[in-house]
Amino acid sequence: MSLTGTPFFLTSIALLIVAVVLPLALWSRIAGPRLVRGLARLTMLLFAQVTAITLVFVLVNNANNLYDTWDDLLGTGSHVEAARDLGPDGMGGKQIKDEPKQLQSFRPADDPVVGSGVQMTDLKGRISGVSGEVYVWLPPQYNDPAYKDKKFPVVELLPGYPGSSKSWLGSLKAGEQLRPLMQSGQIKPFILVAPRTNVLSGVDTGCVNIPGKVNADSWLTVDVRKMVIDNFRAGDKPDSWGLAGYSAGAHCATKLALSHPDRYRAAVAMSGYNDPAIEPDSLAGKDPKLRIESNPLHILKSANAAGKPPRTALYVSGAAGDGYQAGIGLQQLAKKPTTVSVRMLTGLGGHTTAVWKNQVPEVFRWLGRQLTAGGQAMQ
Repeated sequence: MSLTGTPFFLTSIALLIVAVVLPLALWSRIAGPRLVRGLARLTMLLFAQVTAITLVFVLVNNANNLYDTWDDLLGTGSHVEAARDLGPDGMGGKQIKDEPKQLQSFRPADDPVVGSGVQMTDLKGRISGVSGEVYVWLPPQYNDPAYKDKKFPVVELLPGYPGSSKSWLGSLKAGEQLRPLMQSGQIKPFILVAPRTNVLSGVDTGCVNIPGKVNADSWLTVDVRKMVIDNFRAGDKPDSWGLAGYSAGAHCATKLALSHPDRYRAAVAMSGYNDPAIEPDSLAGKDPKLRIESNPLHILKSANAAGKPPRTALYVSGAAGDGYQAGIGLQQLAKKPTTVSVRMLTGLGGHTTAVWKNQVPEVFRWLGRQLTAGGQAMQ
Protein backbone atom coordinates (compact mmCIF):
# COMPACT_ATOMS: atom_id res chain seq x y z
CA MET A 1 0.00 0.00 0.00
CA SER A 2 1.29 3.45 -0.93
CA LEU A 3 2.55 5.67 1.86
CA THR A 4 0.45 8.54 0.53
CA GLY A 5 -3.07 8.71 -0.75
CA THR A 6 -6.54 7.89 0.50
CA PRO A 7 -6.27 4.07 1.09
CA PHE A 8 -3.45 4.30 3.64
CA PHE A 9 -5.08 7.31 5.30
CA LEU A 10 -8.42 5.47 5.69
CA THR A 11 -6.63 2.35 6.92
CA SER A 12 -4.87 4.44 9.59
CA ILE A 13 -8.21 5.85 10.76
CA ALA A 14 -9.79 2.38 10.86
CA LEU A 15 -6.90 0.96 12.91
CA LEU A 16 -7.12 3.83 15.38
CA ILE A 17 -10.84 3.23 15.84
CA VAL A 18 -10.15 -0.46 16.49
CA ALA A 19 -7.38 0.47 18.93
CA VAL A 20 -9.76 2.70 20.92
CA VAL A 21 -12.71 0.28 20.89
CA LEU A 22 -10.71 -2.82 21.90
CA PRO A 23 -9.79 -1.68 25.44
CA LEU A 24 -13.30 -0.36 26.05
CA ALA A 25 -14.84 -3.68 25.01
CA LEU A 26 -12.33 -6.15 26.41
CA TRP A 27 -10.52 -4.51 29.35
CA SER A 28 -12.58 -6.17 32.10
CA ARG A 29 -13.27 -9.34 30.13
CA ILE A 30 -9.70 -10.56 29.77
CA ALA A 31 -9.34 -13.88 31.58
CA GLY A 32 -6.33 -15.76 32.86
CA PRO A 33 -3.51 -15.17 35.36
CA ARG A 34 -2.66 -11.59 36.42
CA LEU A 35 0.51 -11.55 34.29
CA VAL A 36 -1.40 -12.58 31.16
CA ARG A 37 -4.11 -9.97 31.79
CA GLY A 38 -1.47 -7.31 32.35
CA LEU A 39 0.39 -8.16 29.14
CA ALA A 40 -2.84 -8.19 27.12
CA ARG A 41 -3.83 -4.76 28.45
CA LEU A 42 -0.35 -3.38 27.87
CA THR A 43 -0.46 -4.66 24.28
CA MET A 44 -3.78 -2.91 23.69
CA LEU A 45 -2.40 0.35 25.08
CA LEU A 46 0.73 0.11 22.94
CA PHE A 47 -1.39 -0.66 19.87
CA ALA A 48 -3.47 2.44 20.58
CA GLN A 49 -0.32 4.57 20.93
CA VAL A 50 1.20 3.26 17.70
CA THR A 51 -1.97 3.78 15.67
CA ALA A 52 -2.39 7.31 17.04
CA ILE A 53 1.20 8.19 16.15
CA THR A 54 0.75 6.62 12.72
CA LEU A 55 -2.35 8.69 11.98
CA VAL A 56 -0.60 11.91 13.06
CA PHE A 57 2.35 11.03 10.81
CA VAL A 58 0.03 10.36 7.87
CA LEU A 59 -1.74 13.69 8.37
CA VAL A 60 1.55 15.60 8.57
CA ASN A 61 3.07 13.71 5.63
CA ASN A 62 0.02 14.21 3.43
CA ALA A 63 -0.17 17.91 4.34
CA ASN A 64 3.50 18.57 3.60
CA ASN A 65 4.32 15.88 1.01
CA LEU A 66 7.51 14.81 2.79
CA TYR A 67 7.79 11.15 1.75
CA ASP A 68 6.28 9.52 -1.34
CA THR A 69 7.10 5.87 -0.71
CA TRP A 70 8.07 3.49 2.06
CA ASP A 71 11.57 3.38 0.57
CA ASP A 72 11.81 7.17 0.93
CA LEU A 73 10.70 6.98 4.55
CA LEU A 74 12.89 4.03 5.53
CA GLY A 75 15.89 5.09 3.46
CA THR A 76 16.00 1.77 1.61
CA GLY A 77 15.63 2.99 -1.97
CA SER A 78 18.03 4.54 -4.43
CA HIS A 79 17.36 6.16 -7.78
CA VAL A 80 21.00 6.30 -8.82
CA GLU A 81 22.00 3.76 -11.46
CA ALA A 82 25.41 5.28 -12.25
CA ALA A 83 27.44 8.29 -11.17
CA ARG A 84 30.38 8.71 -13.49
CA ASP A 85 32.54 11.83 -13.56
CA LEU A 86 30.72 14.25 -15.86
CA GLY A 87 33.23 17.09 -15.64
CA PRO A 88 32.67 20.77 -14.82
CA ASP A 89 29.72 21.22 -17.18
CA GLY A 90 27.93 18.08 -16.02
CA MET A 91 27.74 16.71 -19.55
CA GLY A 92 30.54 14.14 -19.56
CA GLY A 93 31.97 15.43 -22.82
CA LYS A 94 28.62 15.25 -24.64
CA GLN A 95 26.62 17.99 -26.32
CA ILE A 96 22.87 18.30 -25.82
CA LYS A 97 22.34 19.11 -29.49
CA ASP A 98 23.93 15.79 -30.43
CA GLU A 99 21.75 13.68 -28.12
CA PRO A 100 18.73 11.90 -29.65
CA LYS A 101 15.27 12.92 -28.47
CA GLN A 102 14.03 11.21 -25.33
CA LEU A 103 10.33 10.75 -25.98
CA GLN A 104 8.35 9.61 -22.95
CA SER A 105 5.01 8.01 -22.23
CA PHE A 106 2.92 10.06 -19.82
CA ARG A 107 0.03 8.99 -17.62
CA PRO A 108 -2.32 10.84 -15.27
CA ALA A 109 -0.72 11.55 -11.89
CA ASP A 110 -1.22 8.68 -9.45
CA ASP A 111 -2.23 10.88 -6.50
CA PRO A 112 -5.25 13.23 -6.58
CA VAL A 113 -3.49 15.58 -4.15
CA VAL A 114 -1.66 17.20 -7.10
CA GLY A 115 -4.94 18.34 -8.64
CA SER A 116 -6.42 17.85 -12.07
CA GLY A 117 -4.55 17.85 -15.34
CA VAL A 118 -1.19 16.75 -13.94
CA GLN A 119 0.68 14.05 -15.85
CA MET A 120 3.70 12.05 -14.85
CA THR A 121 6.40 9.90 -16.38
CA ASP A 122 9.25 7.71 -15.16
CA LEU A 123 12.44 9.15 -16.57
CA LYS A 124 15.82 7.42 -16.87
CA GLY A 125 18.48 10.08 -17.10
CA ARG A 126 20.85 9.23 -19.94
CA ILE A 127 23.52 11.70 -18.81
CA SER A 128 23.13 11.70 -15.02
CA GLY A 129 22.42 8.01 -14.40
CA VAL A 130 19.52 9.04 -12.15
CA SER A 131 15.99 7.69 -12.52
CA GLY A 132 12.81 9.06 -11.04
CA GLU A 133 9.30 10.32 -11.58
CA VAL A 134 8.64 13.73 -13.13
CA TYR A 135 5.30 15.53 -12.86
CA VAL A 136 4.24 18.01 -15.55
CA TRP A 137 1.44 20.59 -15.33
CA LEU A 138 0.40 22.35 -18.52
CA PRO A 139 -1.14 25.84 -18.48
CA PRO A 140 -4.74 26.29 -19.66
CA GLN A 141 -3.50 27.93 -22.87
CA TYR A 142 -1.43 24.90 -23.89
CA ASN A 143 -4.31 23.11 -25.66
CA ASP A 144 -5.98 26.30 -26.86
CA PRO A 145 -5.97 26.33 -30.70
CA ALA A 146 -4.87 29.98 -30.57
CA TYR A 147 -1.61 28.82 -28.97
CA LYS A 148 -1.00 25.73 -31.09
CA ASP A 149 2.18 27.19 -32.57
CA LYS A 150 3.40 28.84 -29.38
CA LYS A 151 6.17 27.66 -27.13
CA PHE A 152 5.92 28.14 -23.37
CA PRO A 153 8.41 29.07 -20.66
CA VAL A 154 9.14 26.42 -18.04
CA VAL A 155 9.70 26.52 -14.29
CA GLU A 156 11.26 23.56 -12.47
CA LEU A 157 9.81 23.21 -8.97
CA LEU A 158 12.08 21.97 -6.18
CA PRO A 159 10.89 20.90 -2.70
CA GLY A 160 12.71 21.05 0.61
CA TYR A 161 14.38 18.10 2.30
CA PRO A 162 12.84 15.68 2.97
CA GLY A 163 10.41 16.45 0.24
CA SER A 164 8.28 14.89 -2.44
CA SER A 165 8.19 15.81 -6.11
CA LYS A 166 4.45 16.35 -5.56
CA SER A 167 4.87 19.06 -2.91
CA TRP A 168 4.54 22.16 -5.10
CA LEU A 169 1.47 20.80 -6.87
CA GLY A 170 0.11 19.14 -3.72
CA SER A 171 0.86 21.06 -0.52
CA LEU A 172 1.50 24.43 -2.21
CA LYS A 173 -1.40 23.99 -4.68
CA ALA A 174 0.63 25.74 -7.39
CA GLY A 175 -1.44 24.51 -10.32
CA GLU A 176 -4.71 25.08 -8.52
CA GLN A 177 -3.73 28.66 -7.63
CA LEU A 178 -2.22 29.56 -10.99
CA ARG A 179 -4.83 28.14 -13.37
CA PRO A 180 -7.48 30.88 -12.87
CA LEU A 181 -4.81 33.61 -12.78
CA MET A 182 -3.41 32.38 -16.10
CA GLN A 183 -6.88 32.06 -17.61
CA SER A 184 -7.67 35.66 -16.67
CA GLY A 185 -4.34 36.93 -17.98
CA GLN A 186 -3.10 38.09 -14.57
CA ILE A 187 -0.13 35.71 -14.79
CA LYS A 188 1.62 34.52 -17.92
CA PRO A 189 1.28 30.82 -18.78
CA PHE A 190 4.10 28.49 -17.70
CA ILE A 191 4.74 24.79 -17.96
CA LEU A 192 5.42 23.53 -14.43
CA VAL A 193 7.82 20.61 -13.99
CA ALA A 194 8.25 18.83 -10.67
CA PRO A 195 11.05 16.21 -10.76
CA ARG A 196 12.12 13.87 -7.99
CA THR A 197 14.92 15.38 -5.92
CA ASN A 198 15.11 12.73 -3.20
CA VAL A 199 17.25 10.40 -5.31
CA LEU A 200 19.67 9.00 -2.72
CA SER A 201 18.45 7.34 0.45
CA GLY A 202 18.72 9.24 3.71
CA VAL A 203 20.66 12.24 2.41
CA ASP A 204 20.11 15.60 0.79
CA THR A 205 22.19 15.67 -2.38
CA GLY A 206 22.43 19.47 -2.31
CA CYS A 207 21.79 19.22 -6.09
CA VAL A 208 25.48 18.58 -6.76
CA ASN A 209 27.43 16.10 -8.86
CA ILE A 210 29.67 13.77 -6.86
CA PRO A 211 31.50 11.18 -9.01
CA GLY A 212 30.86 7.68 -7.74
CA LYS A 213 27.85 8.76 -5.68
CA VAL A 214 25.26 10.87 -7.49
CA ASN A 215 24.85 13.35 -10.36
CA ALA A 216 21.92 15.32 -8.99
CA ASP A 217 22.88 18.55 -10.77
CA SER A 218 22.92 16.89 -14.20
CA TRP A 219 19.66 15.08 -13.46
CA LEU A 220 17.84 18.39 -12.96
CA THR A 221 19.66 20.69 -15.36
CA VAL A 222 20.34 18.31 -18.25
CA ASP A 223 18.13 15.20 -18.28
CA VAL A 224 14.87 16.66 -16.96
CA ARG A 225 15.30 19.84 -18.95
CA LYS A 226 15.97 17.98 -22.22
CA MET A 227 13.06 15.59 -21.66
CA VAL A 228 10.62 18.48 -21.27
CA ILE A 229 11.91 20.20 -24.41
CA ASP A 230 11.67 16.91 -26.34
CA ASN A 231 8.10 16.17 -25.29
CA PHE A 232 6.35 19.54 -25.00
CA ARG A 233 6.17 22.92 -26.72
CA ALA A 234 8.72 24.32 -24.31
CA GLY A 235 11.22 27.03 -25.05
CA ASP A 236 14.76 25.70 -25.35
CA LYS A 237 16.69 28.90 -24.62
CA PRO A 238 17.87 30.03 -21.16
CA ASP A 239 15.39 32.93 -21.32
CA SER A 240 12.57 30.35 -21.24
CA TRP A 241 13.70 28.50 -18.13
CA GLY A 242 13.52 29.20 -14.42
CA LEU A 243 13.70 27.39 -11.10
CA ALA A 244 11.71 27.82 -7.91
CA GLY A 245 12.33 26.18 -4.56
CA TYR A 246 11.72 26.44 -0.85
CA SER A 247 14.04 25.54 2.04
CA ALA A 248 16.66 23.10 0.69
CA GLY A 249 15.02 23.50 -2.71
CA ALA A 250 15.63 27.24 -2.50
CA HIS A 251 19.34 26.61 -2.02
CA CYS A 252 19.27 24.31 -5.06
CA ALA A 253 17.36 26.78 -7.22
CA THR A 254 19.83 29.58 -6.51
CA LYS A 255 22.89 27.37 -6.87
CA LEU A 256 21.75 25.81 -10.15
CA ALA A 257 20.67 29.09 -11.75
CA LEU A 258 23.97 30.81 -10.92
CA SER A 259 25.99 27.76 -12.01
CA HIS A 260 24.17 27.38 -15.34
CA PRO A 261 23.24 30.75 -16.84
CA ASP A 262 23.39 28.94 -20.18
CA ARG A 263 20.36 26.90 -19.09
CA TYR A 264 18.32 29.15 -16.74
CA ARG A 265 17.54 32.84 -16.61
CA ALA A 266 15.79 33.15 -13.25
CA ALA A 267 15.32 31.49 -9.88
CA VAL A 268 13.02 31.91 -6.89
CA ALA A 269 14.32 30.99 -3.42
CA MET A 270 11.90 30.96 -0.48
CA SER A 271 13.31 30.52 3.04
CA GLY A 272 16.58 29.14 1.74
CA TYR A 273 20.27 29.38 2.65
CA ASN A 274 23.65 29.74 1.00
CA ASP A 275 25.84 27.44 3.10
CA PRO A 276 24.76 23.82 2.35
CA ALA A 277 26.05 22.71 5.76
CA ILE A 278 22.97 24.33 7.31
CA GLU A 279 21.17 21.13 6.26
CA PRO A 280 22.78 18.41 8.47
CA ASP A 281 22.09 15.66 5.92
CA SER A 282 23.57 17.56 2.98
CA LEU A 283 26.25 15.67 1.06
CA ALA A 284 27.65 18.96 -0.20
CA GLY A 285 27.75 20.37 3.31
CA LYS A 286 29.82 17.45 4.60
CA ASP A 287 32.50 17.79 1.94
CA PRO A 288 34.80 20.80 2.67
CA LYS A 289 35.51 21.44 -1.00
CA LEU A 290 31.92 21.03 -2.18
CA ARG A 291 30.66 23.09 0.75
CA ILE A 292 32.53 26.08 -0.67
CA GLU A 293 31.99 25.37 -4.37
CA SER A 294 28.22 24.86 -4.08
CA ASN A 295 27.65 27.98 -1.97
CA PRO A 296 25.87 30.54 -4.20
CA LEU A 297 27.97 33.31 -2.65
CA HIS A 298 31.15 31.57 -3.82
CA ILE A 299 29.68 30.90 -7.27
CA LEU A 300 28.77 34.55 -7.69
CA LYS A 301 32.10 35.80 -6.32
CA SER A 302 34.03 33.53 -8.69
CA ALA A 303 31.99 34.63 -11.70
CA ASN A 304 32.51 38.29 -10.80
CA ALA A 305 36.26 37.76 -10.33
CA ALA A 306 36.44 36.16 -13.77
CA GLY A 307 34.70 39.19 -15.25
CA LYS A 308 31.64 37.11 -16.15
CA PRO A 309 28.80 37.94 -13.76
CA PRO A 310 25.92 35.69 -14.81
CA ARG A 311 22.86 37.04 -16.58
CA THR A 312 20.67 35.66 -13.81
CA ALA A 313 17.70 37.17 -11.99
CA LEU A 314 17.09 35.98 -8.42
CA TYR A 315 14.05 36.51 -6.18
CA VAL A 316 14.81 35.68 -2.56
CA SER A 317 12.24 35.81 0.25
CA GLY A 318 12.53 34.88 3.88
CA ALA A 319 12.21 35.92 7.48
CA ALA A 320 15.08 37.23 9.57
CA GLY A 321 17.32 34.23 10.23
CA ASP A 322 15.41 32.14 7.68
CA GLY A 323 16.49 33.14 4.22
CA TYR A 324 16.46 36.92 4.35
CA GLN A 325 20.15 37.35 5.21
CA ALA A 326 21.08 34.83 2.50
CA GLY A 327 19.34 37.04 -0.03
CA ILE A 328 20.99 40.23 1.24
CA GLY A 329 24.41 38.57 0.94
CA LEU A 330 23.74 37.76 -2.72
CA GLN A 331 22.26 41.19 -3.40
CA GLN A 332 25.42 42.88 -2.08
CA LEU A 333 27.58 40.84 -4.47
CA ALA A 334 25.40 41.23 -7.54
CA LYS A 335 26.89 43.04 -10.54
CA LYS A 336 25.08 43.66 -13.79
CA PRO A 337 23.65 41.70 -15.48
CA THR A 338 22.99 39.76 -12.25
CA THR A 339 19.97 41.07 -10.33
CA VAL A 340 18.75 40.06 -6.87
CA SER A 341 15.38 41.08 -5.44
CA VAL A 342 14.95 40.41 -1.72
CA ARG A 343 11.70 40.39 0.23
CA MET A 344 11.65 40.20 4.02
CA LEU A 345 8.79 38.22 5.50
CA THR A 346 7.36 39.24 8.86
CA GLY A 347 4.72 37.58 10.98
CA LEU A 348 3.77 34.95 8.42
CA GLY A 349 4.17 31.76 10.43
CA GLY A 350 7.76 30.56 10.14
CA HIS A 351 9.31 27.81 8.03
CA THR A 352 6.07 26.19 6.83
CA THR A 353 4.27 25.19 3.66
CA ALA A 354 1.54 27.74 4.45
CA VAL A 355 4.10 30.56 4.13
CA TRP A 356 5.38 29.27 0.78
CA LYS A 357 1.91 28.50 -0.54
CA ASN A 358 0.81 32.10 0.03
CA GLN A 359 3.73 33.39 -2.06
CA VAL A 360 2.98 31.32 -5.19
CA PRO A 361 1.02 34.01 -7.11
CA GLU A 362 3.57 36.70 -6.25
CA VAL A 363 6.63 34.74 -7.32
CA PHE A 364 5.02 33.69 -10.60
CA ARG A 365 4.15 37.28 -11.39
CA TRP A 366 7.84 38.04 -10.89
CA LEU A 367 8.87 35.07 -13.05
CA GLY A 368 6.53 36.33 -15.76
CA ARG A 369 8.61 39.50 -15.94
CA GLN A 370 11.87 37.54 -16.27
CA LEU A 371 11.13 34.68 -18.64
CA THR A 372 10.11 34.62 -22.29
CA ALA A 373 8.85 31.88 -24.58
CA GLY A 374 10.64 30.89 -27.75
CA GLY A 375 12.70 34.07 -27.64
CA GLN A 376 9.62 36.35 -27.39
CA ALA A 377 7.62 37.46 -24.40
CA MET A 378 4.52 35.31 -23.87
CA GLN A 379 1.34 37.38 -24.07
